[in-house]
Amino acid sequence: MPNADYKEALKLGQREFRACTARGEYPCLPALSDFVPAERLNRGVDVGVMQIPMSFVAGTLTGGRTSAFARNFMPIIDVNSEFAAKWTALCVSHLEEGIRDAIKCYEYMNRYYVEEGNKRVSVLKYFGAETVYAHVIRVLPERNGSPEVERYYELLDFYKLSGTNSIEFSRQGSAAELLTLLGRDPDVMWSEEERASFTSACYYFRRAYEASGGAKLSSTLGDALLAFLRVYGWQTLRSSTEGEIRKMLSKVWEEIALQQEEAPIDVKLAPEEKKPGLITKVLTPGEGRGRKVAFIHDKDPASAAWTRGHEQGRLHVQRVFEGRIDTTPYFNALEGDPYEVIEKAIADGNTILFTTSPRLLPASLRAAVEHPEVSILNCSLNQSHRYIRTYYARIYEAKFVVGAIAGALAGRDDVGYLCDYPIYGQIAGVNAFALGVQMVNPTAKVYLEWTSVDGAGAAMKRLTDRGIRLMSSQDLTRKGEESWASFGLSLVTEGGRVNLAVPVWNWGVYYEEMLRRIKDKSFRAEYEETERAVNYYWGMSAGVVDLACSDKVPPITRKLAELLKRSIRADLCRPFRGTLYAQGGREMSGDLTTEQIITMDWLMENVEGSIPSYDQLTDVGKATVDQVGVKPAAKDRKGQA
Repeated sequence: MPNADYKEALKLGQREFRACTARGEYPCLPALSDFVPAERLNRGVDVGVMQIPMSFVAGTLTGGRTSAFARNFMPIIDVNSEFAAKWTALCVSHLEEGIRDAIKCYEYMNRYYVEEGNKRVSVLKYFGAETVYAHVIRVLPERNGSPEVERYYELLDFYKLSGTNSIEFSRQGSAAELLTLLGRDPDVMWSEEERASFTSACYYFRRAYEASGGAKLSSTLGDALLAFLRVYGWQTLRSSTEGEIRKMLSKVWEEIALQQEEAPIDVKLAPEEKKPGLITKVLTPGEGRGRKVAFIHDKDPASAAWTRGHEQGRLHVQRVFEGRIDTTPYFNALEGDPYEVIEKAIADGNTILFTTSPRLLPASLRAAVEHPEVSILNCSLNQSHRYIRTYYARIYEAKFVVGAIAGALAGRDDVGYLCDYPIYGQIAGVNAFALGVQMVNPTAKVYLEWTSVDGAGAAMKRLTDRGIRLMSSQDLTRKGEESWASFGLSLVTEGGRVNLAVPVWNWGVYYEEMLRRIKDKSFRAEYEETERAVNYYWGMSAGVVDLACSDKVPPITRKLAELLKRSIRADLCRPFRGTLYAQGGREMSGDLTTEQIITMDWLMENVEGSIPSYDQLTDVGKATVDQVGVKPAAKDRKGQA
């Protein structure tokens, strides 16, 4: 009976009213005119008739009807009222022939506020309708740089391409990441077929997500979709049934739940001290015999110094744990399907896997989900994933000391800096070097060039053409460069480059300590004690970063370097402590947090240069930025404002 429906809807409304009141919230519908000025409402843009998600219909345009409904759009007026009679008549019409007339509403920040059709919305919400046709007036918020507004404009860009308005995100950059995961170009409109395919896939994903308990999470459907696609990819989603999606969701649920964390990453800055006698127990001969550890690389040691450094780290732990573990390297994983390489390593009996490149992150994540019995760690930074750990070195500490050496030697000259990729951690290295220079030579400038734009040779030539002779180059030798003088801080002379100082990555120390942690179960404890992702970001105090000085550096300058190193190890000197000034004289907050250091996307005031755009990068540079790039480098590709 329709009247019975009104009574049931009234109960739902009264229940919501009481719950909101108990929480101290306004219990009726919000009115858009209460918080958006009339002049802005009058500048609204007519975008025509469209289907809008019922879950995004949030209130009314003005306060005239707010008191008739609870916050969930259910009625709260007495059952014998004229309002109840009209609601019931509309209910009868809906049951007999359906509600066909479009409502009229205003859209603001991806929420819809009804001008005409409040009772229609109420009836449709009562019967569980998912969408409603609406004539929409869009009211654009003032673009003030706030995260909420920037997220909204990113969503508008996504809607213009896809025609999809049923998902939203809680973090900036998410809409652009979705385009990347879908394999879509940010400048190409979707076809009707592509829109239909995506809408259908989202429908089944939402049903599976809500059936799995997604409605209880504070994160959005879009956040969950991103987490799913990072593991399984678009092709898997589009070809899966609702039941299959539910099974996959159960495997990645911790990854899904992580999206609701405001600070999803737990950064470990140093290994925790072990209890007395623990190392002796770990090294007991014969214990743990047969444990197999794989090191999976994107390239091979002959062609990539990065791989060569990690391979030396593998050989180190092979010697340290001789007879207790077996290590196996797998090279050139990106020449084929890296997931298959990881699967082979697991099939070979390896229970601990180190994947040594950010470009191996997607394959590592999926393998970790499919093989929870295996521990997988990826060498990258600032990654919020529950099923794998990431590890990286605070190389910026060594860069700070190198900068101080460069500043001391530069005199009245400027210095140069060659950086590889605009990714997490690298910008901190540039700025730490610039701070070191500034500390001992306040007038010197640091000229920044990027090897991932048009090669190391061209970047170096731009510096030498400026007359710069003292420069910090890449931290590792490249293919065909066997001289130690080809990297680190060096002086360019007519006879060649003279090496002065070089940061040292002690990967062997890092891997040794990580394997001890896995062995003594503190590795597992760290996972169980937090609901966040675990990232290791160790530095000089852990012995994983160091600095080597040539005897060509004057003794007094070497003494300065040693003093700075000891101070950093003792936590008496932090490069990013105190007031800092970015380019343009912009004052940055003092004593930067670890997160602020990792995610730096700005340059110090004494740096001459800029962060390259995505389109300027080489193919390898783009592939790396796709995984761990800072925002300015990804801006053009992602369509960010």
